[in-house]
Amino acid sequence: MSQRRRPSKAVYRRRRLMVLLLAVLLIGGIVWLAIAQPWQALFAGPAATPAPASTTEAPAAAAEPSEEPTPTSTPTPTEPAAPGECDPAKLEVVGLADQGEYAADQQPRFSIELTNTGDVDCVLNVGTTTQRFTVTSGADTWWTSTDCQSEPSDMEVTLAAGQTVTSAEPVVWDRTRSSVDTCDSDERPAAPGGGASYHLEVEIAGVMSKQTTQFLLR
Repeated sequence: MSQRRRPSKAVYRRRRLMVLLLAVLLIGGIVWLAIAQPWQALFAGPAATPAPASTTEAPAAAAEPSEEPTPTSTPTPTEPAAPGECDPAKLEVVGLADQGEYAADQQPRFSIELTNTGDVDCVLNVGTTTQRFTVTSGADTWWTSTDCQSEPSDMEVTLAAGQTVTSAEPVVWDRTRSSVDTCDSDERPAAPGGGASYHLEVEIAGVMSKQTTQFLLR
């Protein structure tokens, strides 16, 4: 049988050199892979695109609410003062007869015209308690409405500045002489007619007419 020949020392050296070279290459490759990390290029996602700068302006800071105005109390309208009593000096009184001349069968009818000549409204009692009609002829007083007045009453009215009013219900004179003692008598003396002249004087609330009103009886 033939014997197997053992490799020479030179062969062993070459083999060791090759193993050493392969080990160096292997170590170098491992070091390169650790540093370069070529696999990141394969598995890394696409490079992140830098986010565009936001063009939306930040909302302006909300304006601070202005201070609410302090509510001011609306002044309560002042009610006008109630009119005071009329000043007699600012009143004008006129006696009115419904006719200037009366036939024998006619009875005169009298009224009062009252004017507030002041520049303010005023209150006055114009009731029959404050009215008086007087008929005279010369110096002789023939008739006074208060001699036989029945159920006198009060009536307060407001007279506007410059206002003129006239008594609503006229007073009728029966053409006889009046007296507190003859109110129920049917035999009171009759006033003469035939064109006799008479004068009417009136008073209301203490204010007398400045002039008398003349009329005739036929």
